[in-house]
Amino acid sequence: MSTPAARAVDAVKIYGAGDTEVTALDRVTVAFDAGRFSAIMGPSGSGKSTLLHCLAGLDRLTSGTVFVGATELGSLRDAELTKVRRDRIGFVFQAFNLVPTLTAAENITLPADIAGRKVDVAWRDEVVEVLGIGPRLGHRPAELSGGEQQRVAVARALVGRPEVIFADEPTGNLDSKAGAELLALMADAVSHYGQSVVMVTHDPVAAGYADRVVFLADGAVVDELADPTPATVGARMAAIRA
Repeated sequence: MSTPAARAVDAVKIYGAGDTEVTALDRVTVAFDAGRFSAIMGPSGSGKSTLLHCLAGLDRLTSGTVFVGATELGSLRDAELTKVRRDRIGFVFQAFNLVPTLTAAENITLPADIAGRKVDVAWRDEVVEVLGIGPRLGHRPAELSGGEQQRVAVARALVGRPEVIFADEPTGNLDSKAGAELLALMADAVSHYGQSVVMVTHDPVAAGYADRVVFLADGAVVDELADPTPATVGARMAAIRA
């Protein structure tokens, strides 16, 4: 049995203390398979983004463990955790998170440049071609549409060949056409290149591109769905909210 791309075991995350204490994750145990497109869904405040951020090493648990591959993140020092995020994880966020003073090409290779690693030029060129952003590589983010900026962010995530890509509401700032194109490209990266993707979304249509959906409510896993469609995801979400 292969090692999951990412997993959490008895994950607890508590914010605040006393009267302001909030349990965002309540003993969550869940695994996300390598080479699969997984989605995390749930009502507002369900803990889905908190789970993603803890799995990605962007936030630390109150108790429990999270793993990327076989590496347990909680035991790592800050410098070691930074290296894992830089070398083994790709990120795609709703806000794009591109550096405004750099061109698209420079943004794509930024993680490798910071790490002092050589970029696989052939792979970079293939990613750029698949994403259709070749003519825009010399432009800065302000000169790109939202869809183009998100494609640059996806290219940046893919070029380093990470073990897993974490995507937090990646279509949130895109129109429906650009969102659908982006989701199709991410699904293609999974099916054709064996990439592992874990995505948080509130949109049943977006979740329909995934191979599996995990549902959270009140900080706990309450359901999951294989081979989802927008209709089946919408029905499960309606049942959870009921």
